[in-house]
Amino acid sequence: MTCEFSIKTFDELTSVDLYHILKARSQVFVVEQNCAYQDMDEVDFDCLHLVAHQNEALVGYCRIIPPEFNKLKSNLSVADPTIKASNTAMPAIGRVLVLAEHRGEGLARQIMTHAIASCRKKYGKKRPIILSAQAYLLSFYESLGFVPEGDHYLEDNIEHVKMVLHVAKKTKVRKEQTGTATTATKVISFLLFIMAALFILGLLYLMI
Repeated sequence: MTCEFSIKTFDELTSVDLYHILKARSQVFVVEQNCAYQDMDEVDFDCLHLVAHQNEALVGYCRIIPPEFNKLKSNLSVADPTIKASNTAMPAIGRVLVLAEHRGEGLARQIMTHAIASCRKKYGKKRPIILSAQAYLLSFYESLGFVPEGDHYLEDNIEHVKMVLHVAKKTKVRKEQTGTATTATKVISFLLFIMAALFILGLLYLMI
């Protein structure tokens, strides 16, 4: 599915943008899931809002919560003492949705890929990303590299699990001299020695 993606701060959203975002969130998270909860919260003001458009119509959405405003915490520093304390504050991705008529076309993966790339660009490649996933989507987020953390819990009476996208650690590969290269070096050195010896013998023969 081919879409156009835009990402805006709350202040950059037009009234029309905001209307369609809130309409889609209400449609998916309130009506479809039969869940009466307060979708509009104070967090929206500080988020980045990523929208997928097709023919200028909203078909998918998610929001990115900056590290300083994200209340969802990870046990990352406990699990891995090599992680710097400054990196335990991490951005969160939330309110991920695709409208019903556009599901099954890979759009959710495209939205998450764009969201992850935006987090890396704005908040640094070495900073993990966290989200609160609805439990039935566990395998989807795992396919993107997110790892479950802790037990399942109820949020607005829906089962969720905290998941973290860790930063892949680069491993330095030591270059070791292979046995073949060592043998070749020895052979070349031996041939050079023979050639030098023959050259010296030739000079001695001419001098006699």
